[in-house]
Order: sequence, then structure tokens, then C-alpha cells
Amino acid sequence: MAGYRSGRMSEDIRRIISGKMRDLKDPRIHGGDMLTIVRCDVAGDGSFCKVYVSSFEGYEKAKEAVKGFESATGFLKREISNVLKLKKCPELKFIADNSIEHSAKINKLLKEVLPEEEELSEESDEDETEE
Repeated sequence: MAGYRSGRMSEDIRRIISGKMRDLKDPRIHGGDMLTIVRCDVAGDGSFCKVYVSSFEGYEKAKEAVKGFESATGFLKREISNVLKLKKCPELKFIADNSIEHSAKINKLLKEVLPEEEELSEESDEDETEE
């Protein structure tokens, strides 16, 4: 039962923080335009939460944004407590994550490979129409 509750709370916290990023005035977060909350992991007892932050602009920007989130922890904890009606909000630990940067590199590599496959399929389509 604890796994179900912590999983549901993790998703709720991720959704709340993602929504409140736009309200934060910290220039390190800059409105959350290029930031993503990748996932949240809440401990089984609900006392601790790891929040993974990633940026489209790279790992260094994610690390900078983590510092901004750490300074806004009080505001975010209050919002989470109000929305989820919690007596005790979990401690938030923000961690920089480079998963978006990594997936962008993979996507770039795939785009380099795919045009070759598309050319081959176009040539085989032309061969079929000539017959």
C-alpha cells in the first residue's frame, strides 16, 4: 500500500512543481521555459522527496536551476501542502539530471541515420512504379 501512495504522491508533486515553475521569479529558473521536472521519488514514509530537474539548454543550466529551486523550497513546500492537504510536507531535494540532453543527442544521431533509410525507400518506390 505504501508503494501505491508514494507513487501517486510523486506524480502529484511533479505536477505541482511543474505548474509553479512559471510563478517563480528567480532568474536561475527563468520561468521554467527550458526546464523539465523529469521525475520525483517520494520515500515510503512520505518524509523525503528527490526531484530530478533537467534542462534543454544542457546540464550546467540544470545545475544552476537546482540552486534556484533550493532557494524556493519554502514556497514550493507550502504550495504542495496546500494542494495535497498534507500535515507534513516531504523535504525536497533537487537533483540536476542530464536525461534531456542525452535524449537530444540520441535524437540527433537517429536523424542522421534516418535520411539514408528514407533515400533507400524512395529509390525502391521509384523502381516499383517503373515496372
